[in-house]
Amino acid sequence: MTDTDTRASAAQILRTLVGRDDAEFHDGQFEAISALVDARRRALVVQRTGWGKSAVYFVATLLLRRQGAGPTILVSPLLALMRDQIAAAERAGVRAVAINSTNAHEWDDVRQQLANDEVDVLLVSPERLNNPSFRETQLPELMRRVGMLVVDEAHCISDWGHDFRPDYRRLRDLIAEMPAGVPVLATTATANSRVVQDVAEQLGAVGEVLTIRGPLARASLRLGVLRLPDARTRLGWLLSHLTELPGSGIIYSLTVAGAEDTARLLRDAGHNVRAYTGQTDTGEREESERMLKANEVKALVATSALGMGFDKPDLGFVLHLGAPSSPVAYYQQVGRAGRATANADVLLLPGLEDEAIWTYFATASMPSEARATAVLDALEAHEGPLSTPALESRVDIRRTPLELLLKVLDVDGVVRRVQGGWVATGHPWVYDSDRYERIAAERVAEQQHMIEYERTDGCRMEYLQTSLDDDTAAPCGRCDNCAGAWYPADVLDAAAATASSSLDRVGVPLEPRAQWPTGADRVGVPAKGKIAVSDWMLEGRALARLTDLGWGGTLRAIFAPNAVDAPASPALLAACVRVLGEWPWEERPSAVVSVPSRSRPQLVSSVATGLADAGRLPYLGSLELADGGPTGGPGGNSAYRLGGVWNGFAVSPAVSAALGTLTGPVLLVDDLADSRWTLTVASRLLRQAGAPGVLPFALALRA
Repeated sequence: MTDTDTRASAAQILRTLVGRDDAEFHDGQFEAISALVDARRRALVVQRTGWGKSAVYFVATLLLRRQGAGPTILVSPLLALMRDQIAAAERAGVRAVAINSTNAHEWDDVRQQLANDEVDVLLVSPERLNNPSFRETQLPELMRRVGMLVVDEAHCISDWGHDFRPDYRRLRDLIAEMPAGVPVLATTATANSRVVQDVAEQLGAVGEVLTIRGPLARASLRLGVLRLPDARTRLGWLLSHLTELPGSGIIYSLTVAGAEDTARLLRDAGHNVRAYTGQTDTGEREESERMLKANEVKALVATSALGMGFDKPDLGFVLHLGAPSSPVAYYQQVGRAGRATANADVLLLPGLEDEAIWTYFATASMPSEARATAVLDALEAHEGPLSTPALESRVDIRRTPLELLLKVLDVDGVVRRVQGGWVATGHPWVYDSDRYERIAAERVAEQQHMIEYERTDGCRMEYLQTSLDDDTAAPCGRCDNCAGAWYPADVLDAAAATASSSLDRVGVPLEPRAQWPTGADRVGVPAKGKIAVSDWMLEGRALARLTDLGWGGTLRAIFAPNAVDAPASPALLAACVRVLGEWPWEERPSAVVSVPSRSRPQLVSSVATGLADAGRLPYLGSLELADGGPTGGPGGNSAYRLGGVWNGFAVSPAVSAALGTLTGPVLLVDDLADSRWTLTVASRLLRQAGAPGVLPFALALRA
């Protein structure tokens, strides 16, 4: 097929895809298609959101299929992105199907369609490529027949995406095993020069990869930064001016609690919004996406779970309550807006807590040498595979970070997922401290760039482009620094009062534990199965989560690593009393007992005695530390956390004697609830010592 023939056929498919008879290719689109179809090359396309990267691989797929090629494998990172890609494929006459965690009931049909050669594009997640069944029974045949491999959001292959999707790093091995002459396309909108070079190297030998990179300026976006003193004022501004923002949009929050609290505040004030986080039910997320696309809601209040690939061409605004940790992440999120409109508003309301949140997420996701070694030792010591729950009972790592660490070790080739769990491969392994130190240093630099973006008096779009190494960067003429502030800065008194009232809400439920953790016997705890109902704590309360927008800020300061122990302030104690006043317990407590604290004894004692005085209840004193008290620290898994507190407490004879005289439950006061095993074990001791019931209260809930 000549270049002229390819262009004519490609243009016809493009016009069907976009639904316009006059549609023409953007600069670089046909060049990429021709490289894939005519030259069977490997290509990297780095273009701004809305440029039409999906058109490249859909058009190329149909052209290759007409030449007798097999289906395209499209590696796509997010379910929302897959849904949009399948819808776009249908418009172009591309038969696209997906295999992911939500459609297992369709897998047999998909396999049959593949066998019948009725699939043009198969969308899979990077994790699916390492599913033992898929990897061993389906992938070899797919790789034998594959017509093209497409890696969407390819920046995740690089170190930048390390903690987002480590499975992406496995793609370099898959690409290296591709049959000769099969084209490979990687696409992204968010990559600086370092990431571009890194991704290109993983696609093939240096010089063999065609890189098509365009300007990243978004002429439709009007950027701005409004610095306000605190969360109360930021939420007050949102209540005052949300209706003035154009169309419908996305309000980003850095935490799940922040998104849920903000959505609740706006709904209570009469705004039609919904929360969208990684903890939102899949069906509810799909419904929220549909409602936003149909302009049935003013906004989704979202975490980064709503990001890459979400396609609403007429999205009118993106607003951030708190800044993402890098210009790369920020550019990716604001790129949701103004994709097919002349104007869209983008406003950042940074928070004082942003840097603390960045640090938490950056350190929580980085694998440590000690943890990695513990996992390898446990796997090597066991004959046969270990499931993740079984492995969790042998190492002091919680489920989510353990799963992430296993993926990292899998990509490094030292563990392998098989039917039944995980095994060690026996390959030698050395902790790559240089690599992780480099990643950490790069993240610190990116955080500083984000702070500089907030503070710059130059063009904001130009700053973002420069941060992404776009040498076409120039003043946009639209942002607040180029053209003056386009947004109001006032906060209505009524809105500020409503925000204050919302932030002052108190009381988070503490659900009782009903089951002892698997593997507790391995850490010296003689307990398994269900917890006896006679040993249960009742449903408790915490003042707030550490991540909450309101009291969370006060509590974060109290529980900061270097904070000095001190009695609770009158305001903090008054808030705790309000929790008790709003607590819908079935029976009022008849006494107060506290959990001993080695790090915050004054704080716990003052809260316990203060609540006893406010409720006119006897304070029976504190539990005693036994055998040196609890061992271990925060962050471990359930079995190890339980083992650390199992023998750590005792009930003194005086407290035991007093318990036998009570007619109602005990209010058990602690400082910080995390795994809830301290409260569970303490409640069990009190129940066995004669307490009719235990109502646990903690100042803070970690998450």
